[in-house]
Amino acid sequence: MSSLNTTELQFSNLLPTHFDTLIASWLAEDTPAFDVGGYVVGEEQKTAILYMKSKGVLAGKPFFDEVFRQVGGCKVTWHYEEGEYWHEFIEKVPIAKVEGPARKILLGERVALNALARCSGIATEAHKIRSLADKHGFRGIIAGTRKTTPGFRLVEKYGMVVGGADTHRMDLSHMVMLKDNHVWSTGSITKAVEAARKVAGFSTKIEVECQSTDDANEAIAAGADIVMLDNMGPETIKTSAQSLKSAWAERGKSILVEASGGITAETAPSYFSPAIDIISFGSLTQGVSFVDFSLKIQKN
Repeated sequence: MSSLNTTELQFSNLLPTHFDTLIASWLAEDTPAFDVGGYVVGEEQKTAILYMKSKGVLAGKPFFDEVFRQVGGCKVTWHYEEGEYWHEFIEKVPIAKVEGPARKILLGERVALNALARCSGIATEAHKIRSLADKHGFRGIIAGTRKTTPGFRLVEKYGMVVGGADTHRMDLSHMVMLKDNHVWSTGSITKAVEAARKVAGFSTKIEVECQSTDDANEAIAAGADIVMLDNMGPETIKTSAQSLKSAWAERGKSILVEASGGITAETAPSYFSPAIDIISFGSLTQGVSFVDFSLKIQKN
């Protein structure tokens, strides 16, 4: 077991003040009418143990805590920190306890576990890929994408950070990314970049999705800050990235090059190159395995 949070800074401080409304919507979705199970168990004070039942990174404590704050009358006590990582399989590790009325514990149980399992799964995958990059000496950015679950983006982006990955764009308004549909709609890469630059503001970077080195050169000439080499194959992308870096360095312009397009933990090493600054992974949120947790009320 080790911790991924090497400083005293708290990941939870990243979260916006309104994230409680997100949790409220989850609870409303899960119990829109009668809670017959809650009626059955009543108000007797109970203690439930939270078990982590598969290896991985612990991530999502603020969401878990907020669920039980909102159901009311519950106290959560953690035995481990956010970002703790279990390297080996351990059958069942007690990582926290929840104390409160039986019906309140069960009211929050599944919502809290869903958030924790999903967030920890993403953090685990992010840690896996970041560790792989470090092992191969790749010092560039390992990033997620905007391929997130509607209504669950904050949890998924938070999990990326805990696991050591970059969030990339948080949302559509964060940075400008001009993709093939933008280019086709405006007529050219140059027109799309010039139009974006007029309104984006000096502090906003512009990235352009490119299908070739020629596309990338056009984007940079038009004023793009980042070029994404998309679906070009690892050797083609590495060659193109090196060519772009060298050519534009001679003109005194520094650019960022991102590799993207179906890259996974298994294929990532073939993309590692000093000429590539960012590698983005839709797989950080799509198809990622959950970490297994359970919450068990203790018998009297």
